[in-house]
Amino acid sequence: MRLRPSILLATGLLAALAVPAPLSADRSTGTLDVYWVDSEGGGSTLLVTPAGESVLIDSGFPAVAGRIVKAARECGLKSIDFAIVTHFHIDHFGSVPVIAPEIPIGQLWDNGIPDADPDHNPDLGFWRAVSAPYRKLAIAHHQVSPGDLVPLRQRPESPRLSMRCLGSRQRFVDAPAGAPENPLASQLTRHETDTTDNANSNVWVVDFGPFRMFDGGDLTWNMEGRLVTPVNRVGQVDVYQVDHHGLGLSNNPVLIHSLAPTVAVMNNGPTKGTAQTTLDGLRSSPGIQAIYQVHRNVRPGEAANNTADEFIANTAADSKSCPGNLIKMAVAPDGKSYTITIPARGLSRTFQTRLDKPGA
Repeated sequence: MRLRPSILLATGLLAALAVPAPLSADRSTGTLDVYWVDSEGGGSTLLVTPAGESVLIDSGFPAVAGRIVKAARECGLKSIDFAIVTHFHIDHFGSVPVIAPEIPIGQLWDNGIPDADPDHNPDLGFWRAVSAPYRKLAIAHHQVSPGDLVPLRQRPESPRLSMRCLGSRQRFVDAPAGAPENPLASQLTRHETDTTDNANSNVWVVDFGPFRMFDGGDLTWNMEGRLVTPVNRVGQVDVYQVDHHGLGLSNNPVLIHSLAPTVAVMNNGPTKGTAQTTLDGLRSSPGIQAIYQVHRNVRPGEAANNTADEFIANTAADSKSCPGNLIKMAVAPDGKSYTITIPARGLSRTFQTRLDKPGA
């Protein structure tokens, strides 16, 4: 499927705006900064608020913890205030015990550490060994429930910033009172029931004035459908962090089209994610202007399952030669625009926040 004209136009604009961009977060600017750290197919999203607080949503594999520590230090962070674990797969919680001794973590938010393997592996010893470093962390702990708000400090001169949990452990917030039925509900299809912990992912929406961003962890197809049908519990957003690294087990097109994002950002790996069904759903979504990938998909015969090179942070063919470039977003102090850069490649583009997002 070909890229929409708006994406092709954005490619030209990116080339014209190819200037180096700093990584450091200057809190005097009042921006909300978001960093998608390369976890080689894991999940790692670091937010730095206008008030100087920080939230890490997922931490990636233990082997790449150094990249998160490096990004945090380059942002001037001396601690991470909140670390959220969307679910208990090693590519999402594994780095937390490695990061904590280097960058102190204030609070851990998760679904509650399961006693047995959440993917139902009967070998209890295996799960105990994998989860032991996380269990041993002496950090204040909060079990996430739908409707929870991360208690972020507000910067007096900034728009209101909120980070709300919309779902956890296959339970979702109630639909807004009087919300109409989602007109896309009739297009919903089902997959085989997912019995892994992916389906239990907690789901977040970040609001900064008129700006909205969605992070659903590794939420899978059927749960995504439940989230937006028969009523859309999310509303529309500006930025969609692509679920589950772009795998086809997730990214239900009814979810994508219901969110109607302007920009999508996919934290994939060189051979993980960027499924054709995911790219098709994104490319056909009304209003989409840019699709970013942390990695180029290098699986044989799948060159078409990539966005344009100007939107890819890492183009290396394998993890060993990968520089680990990240993607940064800075949301303007008034929330009315946001600039996405690939700092290492000097690529930058500014998008306008949609002010007419139904359900926001």
